[in-house]
Amino acid sequence: MKYLEDVALSRLNAFLGHVNVGDYVIHGQLDAYSCKLAGVDKKLSKSLDAEVVTMMASSPSALSVSPVGPLTDSSSRKTLIYLILTLNHTYPDYDFSALRGHHFTKEDQNPGVLKVKQDIDSLLLESGKVYEQTLGAGGIGLSAELWKAVDEVIGLVDCDVYTYRAVAEGDPFTDEANLWSFNYFFYSKKLKRILYFSCRAVSKTAEEDSDYDDVPYNGGMEDSFADGMDMDEEMY
Repeated sequence: MKYLEDVALSRLNAFLGHVNVGDYVIHGQLDAYSCKLAGVDKKLSKSLDAEVVTMMASSPSALSVSPVGPLTDSSSRKTLIYLILTLNHTYPDYDFSALRGHHFTKEDQNPGVLKVKQDIDSLLLESGKVYEQTLGAGGIGLSAELWKAVDEVIGLVDCDVYTYRAVAEGDPFTDEANLWSFNYFFYSKKLKRILYFSCRAVSKTAEEDSDYDDVPYNGGMEDSFADGMDMDEEMY
């Protein structure tokens, strides 16, 4: 999969990467990818597909239905693989290869995207106020700019929306400091692209504690004496 550069998404990422809204801090990101596979992705795709096919042989009924569609269908397996690869690309320090269809949820077609937009707008309400006081002053609001950029990249009318419900211990969304989080995959089969939108609200107290813990301890003078240490395409 290839990361797709986009000016509007980059501008939003610059804002959403760290938004102080009072008691907590928002960390959000929007990443667009082409679903064309090559190199390591292609090898992993074949490996994951083979694993799912092997699982179906031992329990065909269990995999006949899943949020991404029946895994007996190669196109459904392909969708699952795209979702997994998107997470692996976005969080290279983690491995999501063990995820399967039941770790994801597909949003209903009706109201579908509209409900997703409403849910996200509700969670980013306070961020929108900060945006209006800074970047958006005198212009359009955060919600309007956000959905305009997303629509131009992925085409909201023609996409399916999936979510990943963080359940695996050790992934970036199960931290106790997270007050809430969301992960949405906007997948366009027509454009062969995925736009991934994730966001976490982190307790400011917990974040400050983490920053303090990261400060190295230099020790006293006695201690120091004793120790002697492929982009496929671009969008504009």
